[in-house]
Amino acid sequence: MRSRRNSGVRLDYFHSLLERTIFKNQNPVTGLYFSNTESNDAWVRDNVYAIMAVWALSMSYRKQADLDEDRAKAYNLEQDVVRSMRALLTSMIKQVAKVEKFKHTQSLEDSLHAKYSSVTGHTCVGDKEWGHLQVDATSLYLLMLSQMTASGLQIVFTLDEVDFIQNLVFYIENAYRIPDYGIWERGDKTNHGQPELNASSIGMAKAAMEAVNELDLFCARGGAASVIHIKSDKVAQCQAILHSMLPRESSSKEIDAGLLSVIGFPAFAVDDENILNYTRDTIVSKLQGQYGCKRFLRDGYKTVKEDPARMYYEPAELKIFENIECEWPLFYVYLMLDGIFTGNKEKTSEYFDAIDELMVYLPDGSKVMPELYYVPEEKVELEYRSPSSQVRKAGGRIPHLWSQALYIIAMLLKENHVTTGELDPLNRRQVTEAKPDLVIQVAVLAEDTVVQEVLKSHDIFVQTVAEASPIFIYPARVLIHIFKHLGENKKMKLSGNVCGETGVLSTSMLYTLHGKILAFVPQFLDHHQFYLALDNDLLADLMKNDVAFLRNNWKELGRPTVTITVTHGMIENESIQKSILSNIRKFQTGYINGVQIHMDKIGNLISTSCIKRLTFLESEHASDASLAQALAKHCIHSSYDPVWQALVLGQSSSQNLKSNYPQPSLPAVVALDTPESGTSTPQSASSHDSSRRLHGIISRTRSIDIESGLPTQTRQRLQASALGASSADSSVMQSSPMGRPTTGSRGIPSIPIEIGRRPSAAPPPAPPVTRRLLNRQRRLSRDIFAEDVSAFGELKDSVHTKFSTPKHTNHLPTVTGLGSSFERTLQKARSFCVGQADSGLPGGLFPLSPLSPSSTGSSDRHFVLPEESTDSTGMIRKVASWMDTTELMDLYAGQEDEELVSQLRACTTLSEQADIVHYLFEKNGLDWNTHINKESEVTVRNLMTELYYKSAKHRTWSLVRHAAGILQKRVEHLAQSVTDLLVRQKQVSVGLPPEPRERIILAPLPPNELEELIYESCGEDRSGAVLTQELIIYLSLFIRTEPHLFTQMFRLRVGLIMQVMTSELARAMNCDADDAYEQLVTLSPCELKELLHHILSGREFGVTITSTKSSHGSTLMNRRPTIICAPKEEVSAGLTLKRQLTRSRRKSLTRQPTTIQDLVEQEVTEDRVGLWLRRRRVDGSLNRAPADFYAKVWKILEVCPGIQIARRFLSQSMTREMTSNEFKFALEVENALNTVPEPEYRQLMVETLMVIACVVENAWIPGFGQVIDVAQLVNAANNLFLGDQAAYDGDALQCCASTDPGFQRPHPLSCQGTAGICEHFYDSAPSGCYGTMVYMTKASLQILNVAQMFEGQDRVDCRPS
Repeated sequence: MRSRRNSGVRLDYFHSLLERTIFKNQNPVTGLYFSNTESNDAWVRDNVYAIMAVWALSMSYRKQADLDEDRAKAYNLEQDVVRSMRALLTSMIKQVAKVEKFKHTQSLEDSLHAKYSSVTGHTCVGDKEWGHLQVDATSLYLLMLSQMTASGLQIVFTLDEVDFIQNLVFYIENAYRIPDYGIWERGDKTNHGQPELNASSIGMAKAAMEAVNELDLFCARGGAASVIHIKSDKVAQCQAILHSMLPRESSSKEIDAGLLSVIGFPAFAVDDENILNYTRDTIVSKLQGQYGCKRFLRDGYKTVKEDPARMYYEPAELKIFENIECEWPLFYVYLMLDGIFTGNKEKTSEYFDAIDELMVYLPDGSKVMPELYYVPEEKVELEYRSPSSQVRKAGGRIPHLWSQALYIIAMLLKENHVTTGELDPLNRRQVTEAKPDLVIQVAVLAEDTVVQEVLKSHDIFVQTVAEASPIFIYPARVLIHIFKHLGENKKMKLSGNVCGETGVLSTSMLYTLHGKILAFVPQFLDHHQFYLALDNDLLADLMKNDVAFLRNNWKELGRPTVTITVTHGMIENESIQKSILSNIRKFQTGYINGVQIHMDKIGNLISTSCIKRLTFLESEHASDASLAQALAKHCIHSSYDPVWQALVLGQSSSQNLKSNYPQPSLPAVVALDTPESGTSTPQSASSHDSSRRLHGIISRTRSIDIESGLPTQTRQRLQASALGASSADSSVMQSSPMGRPTTGSRGIPSIPIEIGRRPSAAPPPAPPVTRRLLNRQRRLSRDIFAEDVSAFGELKDSVHTKFSTPKHTNHLPTVTGLGSSFERTLQKARSFCVGQADSGLPGGLFPLSPLSPSSTGSSDRHFVLPEESTDSTGMIRKVASWMDTTELMDLYAGQEDEELVSQLRACTTLSEQADIVHYLFEKNGLDWNTHINKESEVTVRNLMTELYYKSAKHRTWSLVRHAAGILQKRVEHLAQSVTDLLVRQKQVSVGLPPEPRERIILAPLPPNELEELIYESCGEDRSGAVLTQELIIYLSLFIRTEPHLFTQMFRLRVGLIMQVMTSELARAMNCDADDAYEQLVTLSPCELKELLHHILSGREFGVTITSTKSSHGSTLMNRRPTIICAPKEEVSAGLTLKRQLTRSRRKSLTRQPTTIQDLVEQEVTEDRVGLWLRRRRVDGSLNRAPADFYAKVWKILEVCPGIQIARRFLSQSMTREMTSNEFKFALEVENALNTVPEPEYRQLMVETLMVIACVVENAWIPGFGQVIDVAQLVNAANNLFLGDQAAYDGDALQCCASTDPGFQRPHPLSCQGTAGICEHFYDSAPSGCYGTMVYMTKASLQILNVAQMFEGQDRVDCRPS
């Protein structure tokens, strides 16, 4: 008899060990494994790991078989693997109805069960009796199904099973936004049944989708119908969220040892080596002990302090588990496997030795892995005093099925019975290997020969869409329609893919169907989308973003091919729009933003492209009539729509009209705004007067409050300037360190004002009712006056802007006479403001004319209610006062509908058409029949839709947004964008604070519900509702491409962001709130996106007012602001100059300039006024916090009974529930700070807490014996500041400080400081001898009795470092 080799003997040992520890828990009928003898429950996760051990041993026997008996064992083990995997598959197929429902609802009740009966394979508990939603368990099954299939095992036998597996992919593909119960089945660590977004689930789902992609489940015997498909964009989403979360597991778990299965074997889901190493090191440093690793911090499972009678923990109870958490040897096995797969022999040996010492011997001599090690009850107190000092005992299940299976796999690998490549045939372990440089292929196609000729005039030679044949070009929405057929199975009642979107990764592949090649243009080029697709600058920007995204996320074989169609919409003034043309030229050079590009004809790119077969359509679905019709209908030959031409030009169309394009009913537009004085239109005088009465009605529906955020000097400059400023050649407003704004927004020469003089204090404001009434009157007077503004100058076709150091020489003409026309208008406007002198209004508010920009400022739009002017914190309550429908109807009463409709038939001015249609909407509603067309019914909705398209054609973005708001249009992928923000642990709020007007979004919402919430929060300001949607889209884009912009920001308050954008525009353009908000909604989508980026990044910007032709060769002039960047070198030069100036601010403010150096010093000093107020307001609006701020607040709470922030109280008990770096704790602190409506006041509170944190970190005192009231400390610091201002004759003497002991500060403050804090305190730098942090430190020492701790022996330096 032949003797066996030593390897055969060892394999027999492992087979025997498998029989005694794993096979003994297997049901002989179903093949499922139960975890212990006390229950027949078979957990999916435990079963998969047990099957993996059997699979590893089978491959070991097959490779090293000495005898026929060994080959027989290998075959037997392989068949056991197939049986058990199919048993799990059968149990899940029995719940096929749940899989179908879950695709639509993603509800906890519709999820697959996490465990089944090992006897019957049926469910063993009810839907609500267990935390069944565990995406990682289902993903783990799909991952190992893919690995085993790739190794040669056929587990799936029928096409019905293939369709079910395809639907399981749909089940897990949205893991990046599905909160589940996680790897420990508990959700939130308090075990109250609250699901969380778990990094381990996202990582396992990502790994499973990558593994199953393009896998033939029938192995070598398969065909087109047995191949599984995934969407690469879903994988990219999971990867982005996973990288943003690691090393954190969830909101309640700052770290979790379960992540070892994600960063290493079996998932290998992290391809960024830095993130991988950081996560592993964090687990080892925070969770590793002498007996294994803790699952997570403050884990009470199986500890002696846990109450076994309760499934849940009390929040404050978690503290008692600290330092006595059970340690699991399981994670030593994961670390050992990590060493094996990375080739680190020292690490492998280290953890092998540690595991060997932790093994437990059974009575039969078997060496097995225990579930955990716990601290005995008699040694708990000793362990509290000295962590990791006591001897622990083995507990839980012995043997632990999961741990034992992984131990057998690790030993087989260590002894080289099986290789890493055999356990990972899909090579997932190589995910961190460096990839070759990616070349992105670009094919530019012209829509038709007309566009082709225009491109040829720029020396760009491309094919038309028709010439691209035999390649068929389709819009992205067709690809969405195609993929809806994926996974369909009528017998099993599976609907297939329900996802209604596709990304650039999917559209950058070529597809084959029945021998034909299909290409798809990116979704952002789809003109059936929202109006964002009509802004060419935005399209050009999105092209660059998509190219960068492809470079970072492309993982397919072959190169990505981006197909771009140049359409008629990209032609302006018989030339390709500049930004589009610039991108194409960069494509021709071979590089764009550092990405290598290869541009060629699409036919020449096929051989190197990534080509996927639409195999699921090549069988029974090939003759699907609806699919064939969709392909025929949407094939792009020319998307130049004659109906679109008819809408925007007023021409008729000879073709049948499409349902989503109504027949034009309004005349063609020949002017964008109201005609100047002296011109006439073909309409009656009475009709013209009616039109004039309605002029500006749309602007009266918009409102925003910003002026409370402007420094006093800026507000007084606005008040002192009765007219704006303009130049014949340009109007440049620059928001940069080099200069202050010099022109207004109306294009009128400004009256020179004297600079360098301390402004006088303003009288108290008007009573609330008077202020609101006058605000309405001023709006009307401003609109009447605006009609005659054009008499002061003509605008040029273009404006050339250049940044330079501002000079104090006044190049603007001095206003000596305004002319009779203007004076008549001025007199008309004054008639609306009778009684102004007696109204108690500030004298400087309306000193020269009712046309002052500040006359309609937002200080009049938010007023203090007399009965509740302040709350307990002294903060002013603001109430919105935009014009509602009733007010508008009262203001424009007496307008005859028939007369307005008659005028509408002849009106050729876009703004007049919009005003009339809006009035008809406000009066009669959207469904009122206007009878403008006697042949067919034309409702107000039809007219508003037509205005929407016309405004988009002429790039009149304010009207586009207003019409979109009236029609309640929803930005495509709005819900997805909100989800993108939420899954990156950013809460979102819409509307202005305080609550309930500000609505907070904490979880993904359906699109309709989200849209309704936004419109409710914005009230009558429909443009604001559309603007809110737009900003959410841009925030979502930025968080995907530049996540560093959102560091230490946990809630994105869109209303405050919109407010601060308006404030920055007002400051840059030297205008009031109303004008700035009007200019904000006038910005193109791309410019709005750029402005938002400047706000988020802190970059300086400028604004230039330009007049350009609207589009497409039109002679219409469109005048709007443009956002421009300040040159970097000039910003640096300005900052260097500031640092060189050392003269005091007071000196430069109190004397007249005599030299150029004095002028420069004065300019720099003036620029610095409002700098810190602006910064605090921006940071407060963005909810920014310093690094480690929330961890420092946690440390403060550890040594005090609690912290009072406005109306919220943070109790010390929070530290017993949550750890210092727990995301859940950060959200609690953030929610408390968000109760402060004033962003600048919020930032002062943040600074105060940072000061107290310094006291705690330096261990000056052992603890505080009182609750820390942050508002009290800020007010005390403000009082100390005002005391110094009075002592040293500071600027605050003008408003809040006084040398008179009996002086009482006015309320509200004359300096417009919010929450009772002087504006000069807001505008002080944090550091320095008189910085805010110095006063906060002094206030803390006094109020918190810190000084008493030193017993008068030590001198405390209050200057912060």
